[in-house]
Amino acid sequence: MSTPTTSTGATALATGAHADDTPAGRGAAGNRVPDGAPRGARRGPVLTAVVYVLLALVTFLCLMPFVWLVRSSLMGTSQIFSYPPEWIPAPFQWDNFTGALSAAPFARYAANTLLLVVLIVPGALLSSSAAAFAFSRLAWRGRDLAFAALMSGLMLPYAATLIPTFIGWQELGLTNTYWPLALPPWFAAGAAFNVFMLRQFFSQMPADLDNAMYVDGGTPWTVYWRIALPLNKGPMTLVGIFTTIAVWNDLLNPLIYLSDPDKFTLSLGLASFRSLYSSQWGYLMAASLLVILPIMVLFAFAQKAIMENLALSGLKG
Repeated sequence: MSTPTTSTGATALATGAHADDTPAGRGAAGNRVPDGAPRGARRGPVLTAVVYVLLALVTFLCLMPFVWLVRSSLMGTSQIFSYPPEWIPAPFQWDNFTGALSAAPFARYAANTLLLVVLIVPGALLSSSAAAFAFSRLAWRGRDLAFAALMSGLMLPYAATLIPTFIGWQELGLTNTYWPLALPPWFAAGAAFNVFMLRQFFSQMPADLDNAMYVDGGTPWTVYWRIALPLNKGPMTLVGIFTTIAVWNDLLNPLIYLSDPDKFTLSLGLASFRSLYSSQWGYLMAASLLVILPIMVLFAFAQKAIMENLALSGLKG
C-alpha cells in the first residue's frame, strides 16, 4: 500500500518541478519577496528612495533649530544676523557663556529646579502608581466611571482651572512659595496620562500573583508594594523621566506663583534674562543652550528605555 502512495507523491513533486521550470513559473518565483524580508524589500526602489528623502528632510527640519542655537551661542550679534548666514563661528565666542553666567544667577536657578524635581517626582510616582493600581487590580463600585472622569481631565484645558486654583493658594497664603508647585503631584493632580500608562502595565500582570499573595495573608497594599511596583520598574522609570522633563521645562506655574527672583526656576530665570538682555543675542543663545542641554542629555541616555516601555504599553505611535 505504501508503494503507490510514494509513486504518486514523487509524480506530484516531479510535476511541480517541471511547472516551475516554465518561463512563467521562473518569473513568478523571481518576483516573489520572502515573508521574512525587510519592509524596504517589499517596496519598489523609487518608493524606498522617496521615503528616505522625506525622512532625511524631516530629520533636517527637526535638528535645524538646535544647530542654529549652537552656532549662535558661539557668535557675536553681528555675525549671528549676517547675510548670507555663516555656519561656522569665526572666532568662537566662548565669552558668551561666561557672560551669561555672570549676568544672571543660573546656578541658583538650577538648584531651585533640582529641588523641585526632588520634591515632585517621588510624589508623582507614588500617587500615579497607587491610582493606577486601584483602577487595574482592585474591584470597587464606580471604578470605571471614576476612571472615565479622570481621563476626561485630559480634555480640560489647564488654563480653565488656573485662576480658581491660584485664588485658592492665595487664600491659603502660600503664593511665592514652592507649595503650589510641589504639593499637587502628591495627589495625582494633572497626572491622568501617567495613571493611564501605568494602568496598562498593571493590567498585564497575572491575577495568580495577587491571589497567591492574598492566600498568604497579604493585603492590597502588600500586593501593590511587593508585587506591582517591583515588576514595573521600567514603567515607573519612564514616569519619573517624563515628570522630570515636565518640571524642568515648566514656565507657566513658576511664572504664576513665584515672584521672588531668588526662587526662580531655570525656565523662569531664562525668561527674565531674555527681557533684560534682549539685545545680547550671543548671551541669550548661550543661556538657552545651558538650560536645555541637561534635559537633552537625560533624554538621549533614556531614549532606549522610553521607546521600549512605550512599545510594551501599546502607546507607541
